[in-house]
Amino acid sequence: MKSFTVAPAASIRGRLRVPGDKSISHRAIMLGAIAEGRTEVSGFLPGEDCLATLAAVAAMGVAVQRTGETQVTIAGAGLRGLRAPERALDMGNSGTAMRLLTGLLAGQAFDVTLIGDESLSRRPMERVAGPLRRMGAAIDTTDGRPPVRVHGGRPLRGLHYEMPVASAQVKSAILLAGLYASGETTVLEPAVTRDHTERMLEGFGQPVRRHDGAVSLAPAGRLAGCAIDVPGDISSATFLLLAGALARRGEVIVEHVGLNPTRTGILEILRLMGAELIVEPTGHAGREPVGRITVRPSVLRGAVIPPHLVPLAIDEFPAVFVAAALAQGETRISGAEELRHKESDRIGAMAAALRALGVEVEEQPDGARIVGREDGFEAGTVDSHGDHRVAMSIAVGALRARGPVRILDTANVATSFPGFVAVASGLGLGIREDADAGRRG
Repeated sequence: MKSFTVAPAASIRGRLRVPGDKSISHRAIMLGAIAEGRTEVSGFLPGEDCLATLAAVAAMGVAVQRTGETQVTIAGAGLRGLRAPERALDMGNSGTAMRLLTGLLAGQAFDVTLIGDESLSRRPMERVAGPLRRMGAAIDTTDGRPPVRVHGGRPLRGLHYEMPVASAQVKSAILLAGLYASGETTVLEPAVTRDHTERMLEGFGQPVRRHDGAVSLAPAGRLAGCAIDVPGDISSATFLLLAGALARRGEVIVEHVGLNPTRTGILEILRLMGAELIVEPTGHAGREPVGRITVRPSVLRGAVIPPHLVPLAIDEFPAVFVAAALAQGETRISGAEELRHKESDRIGAMAAALRALGVEVEEQPDGARIVGREDGFEAGTVDSHGDHRVAMSIAVGALRARGPVRILDTANVATSFPGFVAVASGLGLGIREDADAGRRG
């Protein structure tokens, strides 16, 4: 089992680009696979999650070629051109891949089974399967969890669906199924969620209508291959921005990072807590806005996190927990029950990790109350529970520890941020990766 050991550091400094956006990389591969013609993807994230999606479309007969570490060429098979894979599609640790592919595969002519690793096999899938069944799909889950079996050859019909919980994955799965449905499909969101699917569908030639908190599409019947430039992932950038804010000296500049307004809630939260951020828009990567973010050492303050920002920063909340733990005063987080259904129970995992490092945390069903300690973490050992974002968040916070911090079960960091240790070390973080740390204890 891999682990990190992190030593305190005072200065964090550097200018860099982070790996490509994971959400956009997944969608580029899926839509390129069912488009007609060639799709050229640059800035692709070569992390394990996105490579699982690439392997899945290849297993269904799509010709894909890695022309570079972050370049992929896809010869699209068309909406009806996918073929039945010879075996189950293994999505590894990726809930995004499994949920979105469930929607895309609901309209195919063949049966397929989706499986995942131990962590993914514990994650809920009925939130996707339920509305897809209402469209006419035949989908079996295993006590509501993976494996997921999609039975092909069922005609789909358009759906008007009001999501009970804001979820970009559920919305996207329904919209992808809507490409194969008769009539219009509409998803009504209770709160704004990331809109990468809608933007990319339009780039492939599928009109999407946004109106009064809803997203609708009437299937155009074909997608056209195109060029996609994947911007840097703001979720990955968050760890480095937090490091820059927590440091005593230095400056961190992240270039060509995605600034999609449905993803920048973390910037609002960090600013609310006192982070000195400068955000400079520099243009667009396809239909996605991009820019440069600069952060300098900051005095962080506890805050009440506004619930409306939660869906706009849901993946970044492990970093918010760490910011709160090292801020002046108390932070309250609520409305984030969705965090309990990620790669780990992120509320529980972060609360346990912070307590192990001497932080006062009162765990709540949908969030937590965290009392910051400006003098830094105590030295200690924490368990990331195989969650990449928990591991990276604690690693960054450890630069303000009073001794070494050991983080267990870190192999899954490669799912979203390959090369994290090298990048963090290059900025000045005293981080070491241990290849064999023994059993979790």
